[in-house]
Amino acid sequence: MSALGAAADGSLTVFGRLDEVVVTGGEKVWPVAVEQVLRQHPGVAEVAVWKRADPDWGERVVAWVVPADPAEPPELDELRARVAAELSPWAAPKELVVVASLPRTSIGKVVRDQLP
Repeated sequence: MSALGAAADGSLTVFGRLDEVVVTGGEKVWPVAVEQVLRQHPGVAEVAVWKRADPDWGERVVAWVVPADPAEPPELDELRARVAAELSPWAAPKELVVVASLPRTSIGKVVRDQLP
């Protein structure tokens, strides 16, 4: 089952599967929507967003980023500000993990449960 969002113009957007939602502090965050925002950052070559357990929030949003320039990876504060401005403050990643590559299936889909 997919999560849907309706816009004022009547268009409908599918954000992902319900089992892929991150629930942080009682708010629902769709990883695909956060990934779309983070991909716009010039320092991000690839990104995957998923969750980790959090003692205060239940789950926290985490961004795994392959930087465009490994010598100058993007800063967490920059990424958080971008997501908060475009989506919401609770959707902003609370953690950044810089990686050389993302785990993928043979057809190129990111395997979220294999993120380090």
